[in-house]
Amino acid sequence: MTRTRRPEPLAAALVEGRTPSLKEPLLRDGRLLWLEQRPQEQGRTTLMLRPAAGGVAVELTPSPHNLRSRVHEYGGGVYAVGGNDLVFVDDSDRCLWHLNLPGAPRRLTTPGPRAFADGLIDAPRRRWLGVMEAEGRDQLVAVPLAGGEPQRLHQPADFCGYAALSPDGGQLAWVEWQQPFMPWQRSQLWLAAVNDDGTLEEPRPVAGSGPNATDTDTDTDAAAISVFQPLWISPSELVVASDASGWWNLQRLDTASGAWQPLLPLEAEFAMPQWVYGMRTTAWDGQQLIAAAAQEGAWQLGRVHLTPDRVGTPAAWEPLDQPFDDLAGLSAEAGTLVALASNPTSPEGLLELKLDTGVWRHTPVAPCPLQPEAISQPEPLWFAGHGGAPTHAWFYPPADGAHAEAPLLVKGHSGPTAMARRGLSLGIQFWTSRGWGVVDVNYGGSTGFGRAYRERLDGQWGVVDVADCAAAAQALVAAGQASPARIAIEGGSAGGFTALAALCFTDVFRAGASRYGVTDPSALASESHRFEARYLDGLISPWPEARAAYEARSPLAHADQIRCPVVFFQGLDDQVVPPEQTERMAAALEANGIPVEVHRFAGEGHGFRSGSVRIQVLEATEAFFRRHFQR
Repeated sequence: MTRTRRPEPLAAALVEGRTPSLKEPLLRDGRLLWLEQRPQEQGRTTLMLRPAAGGVAVELTPSPHNLRSRVHEYGGGVYAVGGNDLVFVDDSDRCLWHLNLPGAPRRLTTPGPRAFADGLIDAPRRRWLGVMEAEGRDQLVAVPLAGGEPQRLHQPADFCGYAALSPDGGQLAWVEWQQPFMPWQRSQLWLAAVNDDGTLEEPRPVAGSGPNATDTDTDTDAAAISVFQPLWISPSELVVASDASGWWNLQRLDTASGAWQPLLPLEAEFAMPQWVYGMRTTAWDGQQLIAAAAQEGAWQLGRVHLTPDRVGTPAAWEPLDQPFDDLAGLSAEAGTLVALASNPTSPEGLLELKLDTGVWRHTPVAPCPLQPEAISQPEPLWFAGHGGAPTHAWFYPPADGAHAEAPLLVKGHSGPTAMARRGLSLGIQFWTSRGWGVVDVNYGGSTGFGRAYRERLDGQWGVVDVADCAAAAQALVAAGQASPARIAIEGGSAGGFTALAALCFTDVFRAGASRYGVTDPSALASESHRFEARYLDGLISPWPEARAAYEARSPLAHADQIRCPVVFFQGLDDQVVPPEQTERMAAALEANGIPVEVHRFAGEGHGFRSGSVRIQVLEATEAFFRRHFQR
């Protein structure tokens, strides 16, 4: 490949520290609302509003308000709006607050050992309805907008969320799941009538599967199924994504007759793994259904043409002409759609699309600091992964062109159910502008490629992901696009575990970086927070019965097999992966004479929010690799 002149290296301060993250855009009553997480304010999250037709945005929750939910530790779903009523969760006291637009916020609930999230406004009954986590269980509760103690509406067996109220207020749908499964493994759609007094009548599961389902079950009612995002499109019609077919496809339920209609039987995913509340891949504008679908690692936006026949005739899929292929957070109203959107050359921003004309506007959170010609664009890479299975990755060549002497950074995403996406990542461009190639691996277990691809990791965490990351690097070396002597691997959380395990159990990598990574899966299984308390039952095997399997996968137990330098980054307030895991791993490597750096950050938890911290992490990682690769 012809080498081109390398552009100026992209400064870490342009990558991190100044660009807000956008979350949960919502169109309601002619208003556009969204959350901004601001790294320059130590990660404080605030709520913005402007008219849907355009105009000046105003901040509804100025400092010291910080909108964040702690339900299941990962939170999400931190605000709800209906008419002039706005309810949000404030992280300072974990209480619900009410704001009568455009007034001043006031506290609805009293502080206590509980957390709220994922609510909606039940306007006729003047209440907030959502999830309260207390005493180790979820509850569906109602809180009067005038303030007062939560009223329990329903007690699930374990977890619940994604409540959706029918347009006439007569029915409530929601999702439940139970340990040892995560919601993308086994979950159920529940339905109940809402009485005049606001209580729920005959709550019952109507789709999905409970904890006793098996993958080999021939009974469709007992097969392993997960559901995602119930959405009402009329007082008696509900749309939900279900992976009963092996793909998260859309289905429509007529609640009056109980009849189900598969809408789009495609090899595409209309859902995401539900790590946080507030995720939306479908939207109803009052007349039409819009959806985002993942195929071959990229997202597409389309209109779902519904048919009157609710039994036999599938809907039609019409792709919408717009240039973005990394999409999330869909919301629609009266012919307008909003979503979080990016593509390989455009940073994330708010996409506003007029559905009748196709006219769109994209407002990025910040200007792109790179000229289009300086951006390394992702190239699809299919290679033989673990067991020879076709496996996907995105390869970003160095800015001056891929060649056999180029260093390579292998990225293992978190989750490990996440998906390496195509949207512009300045973090990746930071490396390519310095002459590195980057390969972002959709290892077995990633979402976006169907349930079978996702289930490759069942019982094989630390095996399949490790083999796939190593195979991606080896494929690029074999193609003359990377140097075998200059391959590093990095990841955060579950990706940090994959990176450390790859350093232990392969000889492909020459350096590694772990951000709050799991070093000892047995400690995670025995000490983890409630949401993930049984997650490793599926990823490895039930604990403690399978202690030997945990020992065999543990980077900490095999630290003596690491022969290359490693840098660690750890938040001291991390409740998901406690700092002790990082400290023990670093001490074991130091005892073996391996070059190690440990960077500790007070006030940071699982995932770094402060802009200055994120800048330090990026700069320290690059300096560490450069020093040990002698570049």
